[in-house]
Amino acid sequence: MTEPWDETADVVVVGFGAAGACAAIEAADAGARVLVLDRFVGGGATAISGGVVYAGGGTRQQQSAGVTDTPEAMADYLREEVGDTVSAATLDRFCSQSASMIDWLSDLGVPFDARLCPYKTSYPTNRHYLYYSGSEMSFPKPAPRGHRVVARGTSGRVLAARLAAAARDRGVAVLAQTRVERLVTGADGRVTGVECRTLRGAPGWVRLGHRVLHRFSVKPGLYLPGLGRALHRPVAWLERRYGRPLRVASGRGVVLSAGGFVFNREMMREHAPDYHGGLRLGTPGDDGSGIRLGVAAGGSIDHLNRVTIWRFLAPPSAMLGGLLVDRDGRRVCDESRYGAAVGEAILRSPGAQAWLLLDAAVLAECRRQVWTQTLWFQRWQAFWLLTVGRVTGPTLEAVARRAGVDPAGLTATLAAYQAAQPVTPGEPAGSGHLALRAAYPGGDSGVPLGDSAFAAGTPADPFGKPDGLVRLLASPPYSLVDVSVRNRTALPAPMLTLGGLRVDEETGQVVGVAGLYAAGRSAVGICSRSYVSGLSLADCVFSGRRAGLSAAIQDRGGLHAHRG
Repeated sequence: MTEPWDETADVVVVGFGAAGACAAIEAADAGARVLVLDRFVGGGATAISGGVVYAGGGTRQQQSAGVTDTPEAMADYLREEVGDTVSAATLDRFCSQSASMIDWLSDLGVPFDARLCPYKTSYPTNRHYLYYSGSEMSFPKPAPRGHRVVARGTSGRVLAARLAAAARDRGVAVLAQTRVERLVTGADGRVTGVECRTLRGAPGWVRLGHRVLHRFSVKPGLYLPGLGRALHRPVAWLERRYGRPLRVASGRGVVLSAGGFVFNREMMREHAPDYHGGLRLGTPGDDGSGIRLGVAAGGSIDHLNRVTIWRFLAPPSAMLGGLLVDRDGRRVCDESRYGAAVGEAILRSPGAQAWLLLDAAVLAECRRQVWTQTLWFQRWQAFWLLTVGRVTGPTLEAVARRAGVDPAGLTATLAAYQAAQPVTPGEPAGSGHLALRAAYPGGDSGVPLGDSAFAAGTPADPFGKPDGLVRLLASPPYSLVDVSVRNRTALPAPMLTLGGLRVDEETGQVVGVAGLYAAGRSAVGICSRSYVSGLSLADCVFSGRRAGLSAAIQDRGGLHAHRG
């Protein structure tokens, strides 16, 4: 005899970050009774993220900033990043719906702004909310598509809070401090519910302690993993000691949106052994539980070997005028590429080591920009890079020897780099090239031309660096800045997982498992091959909405058939 259900809903959503909230909102708007289950108190990795949503094709913010963009141009660029991870039809749909997605979020109360950042950066300051968040400037028809949610500091907490409020406004029930342990399937293999352990009904001090200890373990866990693990042990103990069984029936479908697996050491060792020593970007909820639930129910996985690891060279933006070299003195990549592309290139370099070559003029420019182009967490990195993180020398040979870089290789690389440039020594940086400030009137007119220069047309640099970012590096003394991705002590490289459960691209249903859907980093999606800032959150919105709507309209009897 089947045990009775403790709770019932049309759609059950597992995880309450951006993907789960969007799934819940769409399902509720389609008329479904929705119950969200979250191991902690919601927000997930979204709440600690930068709150950047990658969008284009002519959003209202782009138009207000004077930016010209089309869905076709957006798709042309993303095709270089996405490859064949999703079909061309899915990518085109993602791009064609992009502008309306920002409008949808805005209607839910998520604030965006059209103030355009006039220089290349990893994350804009509180003065700017639209920026080049990827490697667009190295490709034809570039446009800024990073839409940062308006908030001081990192903006993810505002995005998560507004989505959660919108879900609750629609009558979505949220059961926090509840961990899903197993999917329940019927005789036909269809997922019909979930089995959990919940702190609902536990003493008040237990629920409070669980919430507070988890909260304080998340941020320290980002920068000091050992401390984060120590702080989280009592959280797991409270779950084991006071958690009680709970069975929830789903009449239409279950949506898995429980994040990735960057906090699961065994899964990282098995699927992505090259990515170790980085700063794990996520929360303890990113333990692969959603993916493992789907696999246990008969689902299949893909791209679990894809992990994005970041090494940002800017801000300050003048750092992009440097030359990135490996220990043999050879060029690593176009320095203006997004931090994930730079990080991957460094990871594949000999010893995963790299240095950024600067001359005295570029170093002075970097120092002038630090206070105006950084937030506190970027400022700490910039100061480290420009002080103890570098070595200096009066000549190329001298600085190379001090850093442990091959002097002959470095000298040859710089000579080839300078010979390829259409700029003569002494010419102002960015002279003769398109300036972002001039091209887009919405930019900051107070920023010097050299700080905001980007390329027009095909770059002369063989690695593709935009002409406006090229510096000739001809003013000694020289500096080599250590930007190796495994520089764990002072400059950890953030990383997150990109692969997940294989889903039907039309519906978000986990392939081969009826009644089960997946979204966000629990699923294969738009960013599962390559990542640029905002693409994961944009995919969470896109895939979450798809899964929630699909689950809500799949009515095959069950609970929905008996509703009055």
